[in-house]
Amino acid sequence: MISPRIRIRIKQEMNNEKPTVWIGKYGVTDQLLKEISRQLDRREVVKMRILKSALKNDSTDNIIQRIVQKTESTLIDKRGNIFVIYKTRKRKKPLKAT
Repeated sequence: MISPRIRIRIKQEMNNEKPTVWIGKYGVTDQLLKEISRQLDRREVVKMRILKSALKNDSTDNIIQRIVQKTESTLIDKRGNIFVIYKTRKRKKPLKAT
């Protein structure tokens, strides 16, 4: 679970950022999920936009819910068709010198 302070800080930081992932007419595909996971590993936070062509077959809430479940992330903010997700980065353990 993410603390309210961190959630507010992320919302403020991502407010002026542009989306890095656009979800188009093909919807939530394996390739899209791999790209989202890759960006989450690199940045911890990803801002996404759902295009109107993706909403012909599905609703915004269903798309967001599927992405959050498949990437095991947390929804930070949702405004219309734009949303922000967060996932803590897996830290690599430093090698011990012997």
